[in-house]
Amino acid sequence: MVSVSSSYVLRQPTTITRHLLSSTRHVCCFPHVPPLLPTPFKYQFQIVNLSIAGSRVTETEMEVNGGAVSDPETIRSQFLQLLRTRRNAQLPLTVEPAKPVVKPLFQDVTPPTFSEAMESCPKANIGNLKELLKEENLYLHTEAGDQGKLPVLILSTKGNNQEKRPAVVFLHSTHKCKEWLRPLLEAYASRGYVAIGVDSRYHGERASSLTTYRDALVSSWKNGDTMPFIFDTVWDLIKLADYLTGRDDIDPTKIGITGESLGGMHAWFAAFADTRYAVAAPIIGVQGFRWAIDNDKWQARVDSIKAVFEEARTDLGKNEIDKEVVEKVWDRIAPGLASQFDAPNTVPAIAPRPLLIVNGAEDPRCPLEGLEIPKTRAYEAYGEAHSDNFKLVAEPGIGHQMTPLMVKEASDWFDQFLK
Repeated sequence: MVSVSSSYVLRQPTTITRHLLSSTRHVCCFPHVPPLLPTPFKYQFQIVNLSIAGSRVTETEMEVNGGAVSDPETIRSQFLQLLRTRRNAQLPLTVEPAKPVVKPLFQDVTPPTFSEAMESCPKANIGNLKELLKEENLYLHTEAGDQGKLPVLILSTKGNNQEKRPAVVFLHSTHKCKEWLRPLLEAYASRGYVAIGVDSRYHGERASSLTTYRDALVSSWKNGDTMPFIFDTVWDLIKLADYLTGRDDIDPTKIGITGESLGGMHAWFAAFADTRYAVAAPIIGVQGFRWAIDNDKWQARVDSIKAVFEEARTDLGKNEIDKEVVEKVWDRIAPGLASQFDAPNTVPAIAPRPLLIVNGAEDPRCPLEGLEIPKTRAYEAYGEAHSDNFKLVAEPGIGHQMTPLMVKEASDWFDQFLK
């Protein structure tokens, strides 16, 4: 049996607080963005804010010193404003029926066939589960354009349609798709959840070839008009929350979110950006991007999407990828990722909602040392909220890999706070 060497849990007794906002303050209403904080911070950085006026895009530079932000609502408002700057024309959120995907597209040269971790997910002992499952396939239109069409797969069990149930959103890893998540969706559905999987941007039904995601990252570096790494999918997840909170079969106060690797990053940022995600459990996704640059630990993350960094290296006239290349790429394709919106600011902003971070202790893409500052600030934020609903688990001897232990930890976390 594997033991957990690093588990950080606040122990102050409290009850969970449901974080509900009125319509005038809801994060998705995009309130006026306050001026960037004047407090002197540790790191210097610059992001480009693309202000959209009609069909014309104008660039204005905002210079900020990266570091701790004391007000979560301020940093959240700034992030939502950033998301708005690179959106296509806004559309009313619409729902379109879809058909099940027969041949899912994986952008791996050798498509995956089995996941021991996902198959290990706890499920109810129901002999005829397949017969009891209700499957829904649909598209949500989150903005204009092809990538504004969000494919959604929903599994639940047939039963009383008047019953409001907890829901959990699942996000896949790089090059995979929502269909890959089916073992998790079925397991959670068997236990009374409405289980939702989506294709992230440039993946699954939103991809057309084995290089769609890679090409989107390179295009973002070249043109600076999209944010395919993490941020654009977070926009979709905000719109998904609009849809889920309006369903008759879902309790709008009991929606959780989780994901693996890239999906873990999506879950982390969606929980930060949208308070309607009441419980979060990102798996092998949370890391300190600035810490990795400053401590020369960026290589493994860069290697996972190396094509865009190679393109940038060439454009910058470099012989090899170095920290300057890395910093410029992050600032271009995900402005603020290694500064204003990095883990030290966005992780504690999730408080007081229950947050479980599960990583491998030896993960080179998410170095545990890079989470020391986010962990400390999360302690403080949850402590100030009189909440002990923060936990960081590092599985010993494990690199960048989702394991059965991680799946079980996330499953128990949702059962604890959503059931």
